[in-house]
Formats: sequence, C-alpha cells, structure tokens
Amino acid sequence: MRRDPIALYDTVNTVVFDGRPLSIEDVADIAHRRRQAVLSTDLTFRTRIQAGADFVTRLLAEDGVIYGVTTGYGDSCTVAVPPHLVPELPHRLYAYHGIGAGRHLDPTETRAVLATRLASLCRGMSGVGVALLEQLVALLQHDILPLIPAEGSVGASGDLTPLSYVAAVICGEREVVFDGRRMPAAEALAAVGLQPLRLRPKEGLALMNGTAVMTALACLAWQRADHLGRLATRLTALNVVASAGNAHHFDETLFAAKPHPGQQRVAARLRADLESEKPSRNDARLQDRYSLRCAPHVIGVLEDALPFLRQQIENELNSANDNPLIDAENGRVLHGGHFYGGHIAFAMDALKTAVANIADLLDRQLALLVDTRFNHGLPANLSGAVGERATINHGLKALQISVSAWTAEALKGTMPASVFSRSTECHNQDKVSMGTIAARDCLRVLDLSEQVGAAMLIAARQSLALRQRLRPLSLTPALALMFDELCRAVGFVDEDRALDGDLQRLLTEMREGRWRPYDDHAWPTQPHREG
Repeated sequence: MRRDPIALYDTVNTVVFDGRPLSIEDVADIAHRRRQAVLSTDLTFRTRIQAGADFVTRLLAEDGVIYGVTTGYGDSCTVAVPPHLVPELPHRLYAYHGIGAGRHLDPTETRAVLATRLASLCRGMSGVGVALLEQLVALLQHDILPLIPAEGSVGASGDLTPLSYVAAVICGEREVVFDGRRMPAAEALAAVGLQPLRLRPKEGLALMNGTAVMTALACLAWQRADHLGRLATRLTALNVVASAGNAHHFDETLFAAKPHPGQQRVAARLRADLESEKPSRNDARLQDRYSLRCAPHVIGVLEDALPFLRQQIENELNSANDNPLIDAENGRVLHGGHFYGGHIAFAMDALKTAVANIADLLDRQLALLVDTRFNHGLPANLSGAVGERATINHGLKALQISVSAWTAEALKGTMPASVFSRSTECHNQDKVSMGTIAARDCLRVLDLSEQVGAAMLIAARQSLALRQRLRPLSLTPALALMFDELCRAVGFVDEDRALDGDLQRLLTEMREGRWRPYDDHAWPTQPHREG
C-alpha cells in the first residue's frame, strides 16, 4: 500500500520520486517526455529528507568537521574552511568545475541525467534539503534543460564536471535550453516563476559528486540495445526468406542441447517467424553460412547479457552515490567511495561489445544478399532495374558500402574505456572508473549499429520484393505484416536514387520505438510505480 495520497498523482503519466526503486523504463519515460516527474508529498518521506540537511546544520553548529563542508575538496581535504566562508563553498565547487567540453548532451539525455540525480538524492542519505529536490523536479516539469558538455568526467569522483552545469543552473547560472531556445538560466527560471537556489552546505557535493551522467546514459543505452537485438532477430528471419535460406537451423531440440536462455529465446522467435515444415534429410540447403545459421548465438549473447546489465544499472540508479553520506538517524557522517562508477563502466563496455557484434552480423547478412554468388538467384546489388536499364543501375551497392563503414567504426569503438584509469587530482583520485566515457562510447556504437539496422530494413524490403518476382512468398503473419509496413515506409528501388532520406526516416522511427518486434516484456524490472 502506498503512503502517498494517490488522488494527487496521475500514476499512468507520472513517475513519483519518493526514495523507492525506479526502473530503466521510468528514467527513459521521463527522458522521452512520456511521463512527468513528481516529488512525493508524503510527510514521512519529506521529513526523512529534511532530517539529513538538519543534521548537517547541527554538526556545523557543534563545530563538527565534514569533508567538503568545512574542508576543501579532494586533495585539499586537509584545508580547514573558516566558518564564515562555509556557505560560499558549494558555489565554489560548481564554479571551478565549469570546464566541460565537447558536444552538449541532447534533451533526452539531459532529462535522464536530471531524473537520475533526483533518484539518488531521494534516497535520503545526501544531506540535502527538500527545496533542492523541488528545484530539480521543477526543471523537469518545465523542461528547463541545463547545457551539459559531454566530456570532462573520469567517472570518480562521480561526474563532477558535467554535473556542475546542473548545480549552476539550479542557482541561476550558466545556460539552458528552454522553449526551444538557448538562454541564460536565470532568464528561464524567471520565465516560469522560479527563484535561483542558494545551496546549503553539502548540497554542492550532493549534486555533483555522483554517477548520474553515466547512469542516465546507461539507462538509455540499455533500452536502445534491447530494441536493436529484437529488430536484428526479425531482420534475420526476413533475410532467411529473402535468401531462400534454410529455416530449420533454429530447431527447438537443437537449442535445448545448449541451454543459454537468451540464445534459446532468439531461436524461438525465429522459429515462430519462419514456421517451417520438418526438413527432409537431404535438404537442398543443408547448412547456411554462419551469419544466418548462428544468428541466435550472436544475438543471444546480448539477450543473455541484458538482465545482468539491467541489474547493474538499476542498482546504481537506486543508490546513494555521493560522498560523504549522511546517516542522520544514527548521527553519523560516512566517508567512502560510492561515487566510483565501476559497475556502469563495466556494463557499458560489455554492452557495446555485444551491440557491435550484432552490427557485424547484419553487415555479413547484407554482404550475402547483394552478392549473386550467395543470394540464390537475386540480382546483383539487389537492383530492381530490368532489361538494358540494369546496365546503368547499381541498386544497394553504396548502401552496402556504408553499412561496412558503420560496422567497422562500431567494432573499433569496442575498445574498453574502463581499463584506461588515470591517476588525477594530485593522486587523490588515483584510480578512476572512466564510466562516463564508456557510456558515451556505448551510445556511439549504438548510433552506428542502429544505422546498420535501418539500412537492413531497406535491404529487407528490397530483397523480399525481388524474391517475390521469382516465386510467391510464403510468410507467417508476423513477417507478412512487417513486409507490408516496410513496403509502405520505403519505395522499391528500380532506378537508382539517394537513400539517405529513407535511412534517416527509418532511424528516427526506430528511436521513437517503431520497428520493435517481439514486445513480450521478457525482462524482469524494478516494480513500476503503482497507484
């Protein structure tokens, strides 16, 4: 039974922040503006949050020593801050960390960062006041988005530099995107009736000294990878049909002999898509090449990794991960290293490897489809031109070259970031996670791999239409529906034309959630917030 007065919340369209676990889907829904963030009004929750801030205030009055509150930061922790300068210290923290570079996080990524930092602070161990949580929620509700440079974090102590841009905006400094325009933060806050916040002692550290950027990006990456794995499975089924391949490589008894659950799920999906009769002993296509025959073994690696990676990401999402932590109930300040993003770094390094292998799988499938030596009767380069027009048309030749380029770059991007730890900050931060670099790398690999997936949608539409010229297609309802949708989305290529518009449109649709087959909710999640 929820403690909150449910009537206050539209639980279908909101995510309530009350210190209880959130899921990857909760963060993604906020990031894509499918649901809105709401701070719980429950008195018990708010009292627990405020108790941490009040404990910090009480310690200051008693001349307690608290790292980052009455001392300098990092290697400067031995520097005592005079009491009259303590209120200024949080603002010094975000000021000197204003040294980010590179592209700015896009609006979806930025909303995910705000939601992820809010989730951590709502655990009630960061020593922040309710006013800070309300300001974060207000940024999300009004869609006032800090301009956050993507580069500059070593992943321990957390995401200090990128999160300094969140802290500064809360205080009315630096720049935001609001109402489609880039503007000073103070102007955007004033436009919606918000006042800049004056940070309390410890609140600068609480905002910045955590893993919110890498974890937010990991949430988005996980969901995109899940989508891509499902799409790659459906594309494999379409490519088996288009290449007149052997549909019997996915036999249930065969896959029971090697019981990787994800691999078995992929094989089951392919069986359902293809629904072939039992093969004869001397089938003309006894064995297809590995990119078709071993597709469950490649995609299955991702399928089996996703539940484990979800656990790592959601554990981080639902953790208090700054330093020090405040145990107000027992009157303790706990100095540790929860800002270290090692689990996210490992998760992202692993995920990008599995994703790049799927891009490579699809690249190999396309190479077979465009080659007359391997495509079993389809025209070269899947050109739809006939007669003398065939001599001057080149079909999907350039598409296949682009897919090779994207695949090569995706594979190059799998170099793990987590092994490149550097000693920094006067050797105080002498072992760091590089989790944010790993997450950014993973998103880049996903960008490239999704481009491969979008190109394969074009190739599937073209190759099935060409196969249909040779003989009637016998498609299961799922494949028939997919083919019909592809025919409506992409025109047949008979005369050569630029395909970049089709590619970009399909890519946009993929990232909006279209072309996502097998929506069977295979993965366990953190419980959704129910009313």
